[in-house]
Amino acid sequence: MALAAASRVLLHAGSRLGRREAVDGARRFANKRVVVEPEAAAGVAVMKFKNPPVNSLSLEFLTEFVISLEKLENDKSFRGVILTSERPGIFSAGLDLMEMYGRNPAHYAEYWKAVQELWLRLYLSNLILVAAINGASPAGGCLVALTCDYRIMADNPKYAIGLNETLLGIVAPFWFKDNFVNTVGHRAAERALQLGTLFPPAEALKVGVVDEVVPEDQVHSKARAVMAQWLAIPDHSRQLTKSMMRKAMADNLIKQREADIQNFVSFISRDSIQKSLSMYLEKLKQKKS
Repeated sequence: MALAAASRVLLHAGSRLGRREAVDGARRFANKRVVVEPEAAAGVAVMKFKNPPVNSLSLEFLTEFVISLEKLENDKSFRGVILTSERPGIFSAGLDLMEMYGRNPAHYAEYWKAVQELWLRLYLSNLILVAAINGASPAGGCLVALTCDYRIMADNPKYAIGLNETLLGIVAPFWFKDNFVNTVGHRAAERALQLGTLFPPAEALKVGVVDEVVPEDQVHSKARAVMAQWLAIPDHSRQLTKSMMRKAMADNLIKQREADIQNFVSFISRDSIQKSLSMYLEKLKQKKS
């Protein structure tokens, strides 16, 4: 599916030049966990995560997200998407631990394939993707942001972003790692991945996890301003350049996709890993009580 999507980018690049027709607000559509709102400016939509309490990447969320993104990609009215959270304070807490704890191998395989699909569809998308990070964004939430063409984070010391899998007793897969290395460099990624570092906004900007940090009330206006800059570039040249930069890394996952699923299932099924997840989930319960 990802390869087909990449092919469509090249086939239709020439027909997606220029400014698209303004989108009628009545075309807003929403699933239970993802809300898509067309912007007044031509060709832009906002995708809001709506999966309380912390926008975790559950199987249902992943499925709805990919469907929503596909609708936008197939509608030539759209050229760009702003990704954000409907609930300020939490962009996304990342992978849903309940999908990885106490389930059977078939479920783990289904879940991991959906996580892969989300990343491939975002990373290879022909659309301009701008992340308006209006809350905490650990682990899988950080991964979603890393797939975007530009990342803007709210300047709030309570918010942090990073791949903190090691703190949970699990390991970021190779394609998480590759995406992170390509963003911040090998040494910074190696240190952060081993320590499970979560960067507050200023540090995230310094290391390159995000491109810009702005006052919290300016995140969305800045995202629209950045989107306008990217929309000024002809689609065909931008899309071909994006594909040239990203195709090799995406192909690496596509080539190893089944092996990666089996590795995940084998790893997450270990008694030691299930025990670590159990302890972590118990700590979360205690914090809530």
